[in-house]
Amino acid sequence: MAKTNWNLALLIGVWIAFGCGDSREGRVLSLAHFLPADHLLNGAVFAPFSQRLAELSGNRLTVRQFPSGILNSSPAAQYSMLLNGVADIALVIPAYTPDLFPKTCLVSYPGVCETALGCTEALQRAWPVLEQEYGGKVLAIWSNTPPVLLTRETPVRTLEDMHGLKVRVSSRSDIPFIEVLGASALMQPATELHQSLTTGVIDGVAIGPSGIIAFRLHEPAAYLTTWLPISGLAFVLIMNQDVYEALSPEEQGWIDEAADSKLSVAGAMAFERVDAEALELAKGVGVEIVELAESERHRFEQATAPTREAGLGRDAGGMTVGEVVGLLHGN
Repeated sequence: MAKTNWNLALLIGVWIAFGCGDSREGRVLSLAHFLPADHLLNGAVFAPFSQRLAELSGNRLTVRQFPSGILNSSPAAQYSMLLNGVADIALVIPAYTPDLFPKTCLVSYPGVCETALGCTEALQRAWPVLEQEYGGKVLAIWSNTPPVLLTRETPVRTLEDMHGLKVRVSSRSDIPFIEVLGASALMQPATELHQSLTTGVIDGVAIGPSGIIAFRLHEPAAYLTTWLPISGLAFVLIMNQDVYEALSPEEQGWIDEAADSKLSVAGAMAFERVDAEALELAKGVGVEIVELAESERHRFEQATAPTREAGLGRDAGGMTVGEVVGLLHGN
């Protein structure tokens, strides 16, 4: 009990020291995420939002970041942490808690989109329906680029090369499509990928190209296949609803203006910029880049087509997968 009280006192002390909560100078909002402080999303989304909010409010509303999991290191716990009021704003990746966000996770469905910006635009098209999944004020929603496949020992040049591989995927929605290609699919926190690939716990990682830099995957990987028949991964910056509603109308207006649609686009474009750098980095250190022949891409698509078609009738939070995919396509 004494240790628990000491830890609680320490957390409260850190919270006060960092200036969270109200002060005579203004309100400081806490923004928590599990990514490194120098992650690309800091420069593209977190810092610009913070700077814009400070400018609009004349520093009456400011943001203090808590990166690297300082408040909670579990990616899957970020949403519950936000709802519980541990942080005012948090980065949530819906794929880590897919039962809560079944519609949003369908941005990864095969054929939905091919680029980070394209996937982000798909999310925006479906937003009137997707927003019903969130119990908070969504400030921005965007996607990364559809994944590439990094492998340690086996280059994937043909459909047969997938057989027997253990592949980490980013979303539970991806699992049936990887497994129908002949591989075993599993989910694992991104922070564990480098070690798992190095030690052979997994044979490959399906991840957006930016993950190569973020998690140093060019070190254990020997091969990189540039395409898989799955799409993007959603990222959401969300604010505690009670905190938002407790603000004055003027303060809410500052939040809304700082979190306009350009913020979501900035997240997508950051991924696209870094993707090119990541591929060049991998190539530069000797990772073999494998471009699937068109005939092989067609074989991958044919192999996943029956699973894709069968999945369209599955329930996704009161709608069918096909209905949500249609919204993502703009139908």
